[in-house]
Amino acid sequence: MTIRFGLLGAGRIGKVHARAIANDPNASLVAVADALPAAAEAIASAYGCAVRTIEEIIGSSDVDAIVICTPTDTHADLIEAGVKAGKAVFCEKPIDLNVERVKACLEVVKANKGTLMVGFNRRFDPDFMAVKAAIDAGKVGEVEMVTISSRDPGAPPYEYITRSGGIFRDMTIHDFDMARWLLGEEVETVQAAASVLVDKKIGELGDYDSVNVILRTASGRQAVITNSRRATYGYDQRIEVLGSKGSASAMNMAEANIEVATAEGFHRPPLLNFFMTRYVAAYANEIAAFIGAMTSGTETPTTGTDGLLALVLAEAALKSVEEGRAVKVAEITG
Repeated sequence: MTIRFGLLGAGRIGKVHARAIANDPNASLVAVADALPAAAEAIASAYGCAVRTIEEIIGSSDVDAIVICTPTDTHADLIEAGVKAGKAVFCEKPIDLNVERVKACLEVVKANKGTLMVGFNRRFDPDFMAVKAAIDAGKVGEVEMVTISSRDPGAPPYEYITRSGGIFRDMTIHDFDMARWLLGEEVETVQAAASVLVDKKIGELGDYDSVNVILRTASGRQAVITNSRRATYGYDQRIEVLGSKGSASAMNMAEANIEVATAEGFHRPPLLNFFMTRYVAAYANEIAAFIGAMTSGTETPTTGTDGLLALVLAEAALKSVEEGRAVKVAEITG
C-alpha cells in the first residue's frame, strides 16, 4: 500500500519532509502548496509532484494524508479541515500556542475519528530510541532522573522570536516531550528559571534565551532540562537517564566519529551545527512511523495528546518564571 501525500508548506522543514516522503518506498508525494510559488515549484521540480493550493490538496481524492509545515497559527485550522476531509494528518509542533485552542482542535479530531500525528522528531532519533529501548528492557532499572541538554549554535532571527510563542513553546517543548517519554510518568510540578544572557534584544522582544527547568512526577522522578540559544561549539544535544541499576546516555554527534592524537593533544571534529543535519534520520523515521500507523490502523506514536501535554508543560514553565515558584500542572489543565 502506497500512501499518497500532500505537503502544506515548502519552507525549511517542508523540504525535509518532502525528502523523507520521496525516499520512503511506501509513500509518494502527490502535491505541494506554499504561499511562495517559487518554493512550491522547487519541491515540485525536485520530486515530480504537482503544485496546488492548500484547499485543493485537502479536497483532492488522490491524497490520503497531509503534512502540515505552515506557520503555527494555521496548524489547528488545517488539522480540522484535514480530518473533516478524511485525510490522515501529520502536523509539525505545536498544534497551537493556546492550550484551549489545542483542546478544541483535538475534540474535532476525535469527533471525526481522525488520524493525527504531531512532529516530535527527537523521539525517532536512533540514539535516543536506543536509550528508550534500554529503559524498556530494564537495563537501567527504575528510572529516577533524566538530564536533557539542548543548546542551539545561535539564536533564531528576531522575526521568528516575535511569533514563536517564546523559548518554552518553540524550543523547550521538544525537551518536555522527551522528558515525558523517558520518565515513563506524567509530570506533576514544574520549576523553571529563565534569563537573557545571549542577546538583550531577545529580552526586549519579551522572550528569554537561557533557561533551566526541573520537572517532578508524583512518585518523585525528576527531569532537568537546560536550554541555551548559544553554544559556540555546535548543536549540543545530549540526554542521560539514571536508574536504580545504572544509566543510559546519548552523546553529541560530530562531523566524523574520529579522534586524532598528537604531541599537541587529542583532537576531534566539530559537532554538527544544524538541526536539519543532526536529525536527518529522525525525520525519516517519524514519517515512516506515520505511514506504519496508517497502514496498520494503529495509533500514531506521537499523538495530539502528546502535543497538548508538552504545551501544558511549556505554559507551566512560563508561569513558574513569571511567579517565581513551582507550578502544579493541574493549574494549567484545570
